[in-house]
Amino acid sequence: MKKVTGIGGIFFKCKDPKAINEWYKTHLGFDTSPYGTSFEWRLSDDSTKKGLTQWNPFADNTKYFEPSTKDFMINYRVEDLEALVEELRKENVTIVDKIETYDYGKFVHILDLEGNKIQLWEPKD
Repeated sequence: MKKVTGIGGIFFKCKDPKAINEWYKTHLGFDTSPYGTSFEWRLSDDSTKKGLTQWNPFADNTKYFEPSTKDFMINYRVEDLEALVEELRKENVTIVDKIETYDYGKFVHILDLEGNKIQLWEPKD
């Protein structure tokens, strides 16, 4: 079973997300919105299909990364989230919440052995 297929997003805490967005826009050319920016790319095994990697600054007081106390969270793209979650349960990995489904994919959060919150995403590319 192929587990992680790529990085879906990088999320981090900062004091002023609006200022960070503007700094990255001005100095590095990011096409930012209040939600950060998306980097579009093509799948290597099928160049007709696109993928996205999301970059998002969050306010330093966000509760979204809890129960982790870290200032970052990485989103990994996966192919079969439900099967992966079942496998992770058998391996005693901490599953933080239930799988949620949106029009752009399925999500769940887990913790690694150091308490880093990880978001797993099965995209609808």
